[in-house]
Amino acid sequence: MLDRAKVEEVLDQRIRPALVNDGGDIELIEVKDNKVYVRLLGACGHCPSAIMTLQFGVERLLREEFPEFEGLISL
Repeated sequence: MLDRAKVEEVLDQRIRPALVNDGGDIELIEVKDNKVYVRLLGACGHCPSAIMTLQFGVERLLREEFPEFEGLISL
C-alpha cells in the first residue's frame, strides 16, 4: 500500500522544484488504493503541456519509486 508521506516526499524532492521554476506547483490530494490524486497549480494548472508533465514526469517517476503504484489521477 502506498504511503502518503513517502509520495509527498518524492513530489517535494523530485517534482515540485521543476514545477516551481516554471511558475507552477503540484498538490497531493489523496493516496488511495495505490492511486495518487493530484492537482497542478499556478502556471502548470492551465499549461498545454500539463498532460505531458503528468504522464511522462510525475507518473513515470512514481512508477519507478513505488512498484505498487497503480495510477495517477489529475483533479
